[in-house]
Amino acid sequence: MITELEYLTAKKYALSLHTTTPELGLAISNFAGETRSDVWNLGRDLSSYVHQYLVDFIQPQTWEDLAFIAVAKGPGGFTGTRIGVVIARTLGQQLAIPVFAISTLAAVAWLEESKSKKGQAIAVEMPAQRGKVFAAIYQLTPDSSGITALLPDTVLTPEAWQETLANWNTDYQLIEAKSGLAATVTSVLELAYVEWQQGQRPNWSEALPYYGQHPVEV
Repeated sequence: MITELEYLTAKKYALSLHTTTPELGLAISNFAGETRSDVWNLGRDLSSYVHQYLVDFIQPQTWEDLAFIAVAKGPGGFTGTRIGVVIARTLGQQLAIPVFAISTLAAVAWLEESKSKKGQAIAVEMPAQRGKVFAAIYQLTPDSSGITALLPDTVLTPEAWQETLANWNTDYQLIEAKSGLAATVTSVLELAYVEWQQGQRPNWSEALPYYGQHPVEV
């Protein structure tokens, strides 16, 4: 059975946010030739200025032009991740449009695959707190239209992660996600659009952050 894909009308747009690091990433597209994105290194000022940057960025489009929202759900910094997801949920609720929560690691893998086009599995690791690492392994779907998690996002010791890779039975490319992650905000948008085309319409209440670790050691 072949699922017929759905497309946005030319007058409708999708917006994505990436706040899991001290950088703010925003992207908007109608997936018909008009896409723009930008990244700002706001540091600790992210929480204070994110709303103003968002209001300025969306112009000349309006909130009513949006068909759905996408947000990087983590892993990443606790405060930044929470801010992005809360904003996305609020917009989704107020505008009555779907909200897609996309893994930070999946966005990194999607961007890398779009550049390399090797088709092999992509292992992504990112520093976590207390000497741990966030880790996941992703691969393109057979029709290359999306991405699937061979090893879903998890938290491991470096030793356990290395053991996982040593025992992995297919070729993979290892990516270290250390900086510039907000630049994958367009990948967050693209992955959400793949799900939207497949008919998924997640309610805003389903968009939940992935922290992976408690912010305070217990």
